[in-house]
Amino acid sequence: MIVSFLITFRETLEAVLIIAILVAYLTRINRRDMHRYVWIGAIAAVVTSVVIGAVVAVIYGSFTGVSEKLFEGTASILATGVLTYMVFWMAKNARRIRGEVEEKIDIAINRESLWGIAILSFIAVVREGIETILFLTAIAASDPGGTAIGAVGGIALVMVLAVLLMKGMYRLDIRKFFKVTSILLIIFAAGLLGYGVHEFIEAAEIWGIDLGILAQPAFNINPSDIAHPLHEKGTVGSILKTLIGYDGNPEILRVVVYLSYWLAIGTYWLKKSSSGLKGDSKSPVRASRTT
Repeated sequence: MIVSFLITFRETLEAVLIIAILVAYLTRINRRDMHRYVWIGAIAAVVTSVVIGAVVAVIYGSFTGVSEKLFEGTASILATGVLTYMVFWMAKNARRIRGEVEEKIDIAINRESLWGIAILSFIAVVREGIETILFLTAIAASDPGGTAIGAVGGIALVMVLAVLLMKGMYRLDIRKFFKVTSILLIIFAAGLLGYGVHEFIEAAEIWGIDLGILAQPAFNINPSDIAHPLHEKGTVGSILKTLIGYDGNPEILRVVVYLSYWLAIGTYWLKKSSSGLKGDSKSPVRASRTT
């Protein structure tokens, strides 16, 4: 529930922020008459997202056995890739989003394309909607009810927050919010990747494919009593399983892939931090030469 809440909250907030940029810019250039096209595009995107979500739910419900394992594994690994890309893309391009959106508005106005505004709004919202569907599909297998409750809660909170922001009753530090949630989403993504590998291993077993030592447990820290809170099916264990992909007896392949993901992420951040420090160290030199 917590994962679906955070993912839905962040994705919905991103969509709301884009809509807010569109409306604010149109107001600033005295084109309030175009506001309705923003809302037409946004509403159409929401309806489209709901329809796509319903279709995915029906398709997902029709899978059983090995096809279900393959679907869940594919959805989890795909969600990991999209989630990771989204986090790093946002970190790199967050400062340019407003300028790019405003530039696209100017292009649409210059071309006298009123529906261009609606399309811009539609694409911005439907993209977040499709990403949300993908992520929720990946985590719904472990907790369908909690996933639904968390998703509804995330959307509801964004709506309340949007009203408070518009009325000036609350200020949100967007930069800090995206920084913190990005870290959490990377943790969730690592867990999803591990779960996806686990589902593929189970599919291989159903097909009679022997993965040898790779399918053997790397360790087993599950308490013997399944009702124990720290058991992966216990009160605490089940929450950790949803949050970080906790497994009391993960397969060796799952552990290897999980650690490899963190190694790749860590290496990327170290390189990024190193290049940032080098850039900072060069700036005083340039300044001294100009004096």
